[in-house]
Amino acid sequence: MQLSLYTDYSLRVLLYLGANPERRLTIAEIAEYYGISHEHLRKVIHMLGKLGYLETYRGKSGGFELKTSPEEINIGGLVEATEPRQAVIDCNSQPCVLCSACSLQSALSKAEDAFYQTLKAYSLSDLLK
Repeated sequence: MQLSLYTDYSLRVLLYLGANPERRLTIAEIAEYYGISHEHLRKVIHMLGKLGYLETYRGKSGGFELKTSPEEINIGGLVEATEPRQAVIDCNSQPCVLCSACSLQSALSKAEDAFYQTLKAYSLSDLLK
């Protein structure tokens, strides 16, 4: 399993904001720091605002900041919100003679659930330490 760039950028934005709580930040600053596209970052910022992670401000002194404290931001919840959940292996994409007796998909599903449960044990504050 590999996280999408969308989730990667979402985590980077929250980490950068958590490390710089004393001021509003801009897309340009974060894009420059990480060397990523302004346009991709704009979409991520918009989504993080809609999900309630960020407070956004328009105008000359605009920018964004965390809406809640880093202790209240659950990493597993963020990843679940930004990653489309799909089976690790798609047994229905092609005929498989093992489907009726195979438990691989069930085992992989349990592993994926464990992945998310592990991430749910962490807050943004934990990652900033």
